[in-house]
Amino acid sequence: MQRSGSGWFETLLNSHINVSSNGEIFGLRDRRINSSSVLETLDRVYNLDWFTSASKNECSAAIGFKWMLNQGVMQFHKDIAEYFNKNGVSAIFLLRKNLLRRMISLLANVFDKDVKPLNGTHKSHVHSPAEAQILAEYKPTVNITQLISTLKQDDQKIAMAVEYFKTTRHIIIYYEDLVKNRTKKLREVQEFLRLPYRELTSGQVKIHTKPLSEQVANWDDVEKAVKRTSYETFLHSDYTM
Repeated sequence: MQRSGSGWFETLLNSHINVSSNGEIFGLRDRRINSSSVLETLDRVYNLDWFTSASKNECSAAIGFKWMLNQGVMQFHKDIAEYFNKNGVSAIFLLRKNLLRRMISLLANVFDKDVKPLNGTHKSHVHSPAEAQILAEYKPTVNITQLISTLKQDDQKIAMAVEYFKTTRHIIIYYEDLVKNRTKKLREVQEFLRLPYRELTSGQVKIHTKPLSEQVANWDDVEKAVKRTSYETFLHSDYTM
């Protein structure tokens, strides 16, 4: 899902000399108009006919891409799962435990797309503390009326995605676990991908590092709405990076 750390995670993977992850190849609608266009695109990737800046001159032990849940994978899940299983494709689910943090990050990213505070340029990811500080200054206002229903919908979508691909060889990685213990989790990922172990690096800088209470304009309303619900733990789940 968007704003789950996938951009950071992909740069970490691509720092491995034997990995080529080609970004959001299904971001273009033409590649996911129907099931046939999706499968044709997958063939190009796995037949090594896809060339991007992520392509390596060295022997590639793992080739793939980043696929958001709103980019056709849910709509055509039956054919995609069949393709994955037939061709031995493995999947990494990168999820967030704290869906409220994800929501705040998503709202902030929408604001950045519209306002472009970094010299008129929209950046979903940054590579300097100065840029991160500028983007972190914006505090979104959460729609309280839709807050709980949106969290439920996101929860259900994640559960549905995992269910759709339960027969596909996969691993589930939570963003929060990756932040707290990067070395351990990246070792697990490399073992899952059957890669020779390497120290993985990324030049990206985290934007939102403060407690949630300092990131939301109407925090008191958010806290009141979420308390005494199944999502109350989201109010207190923080981490450092």
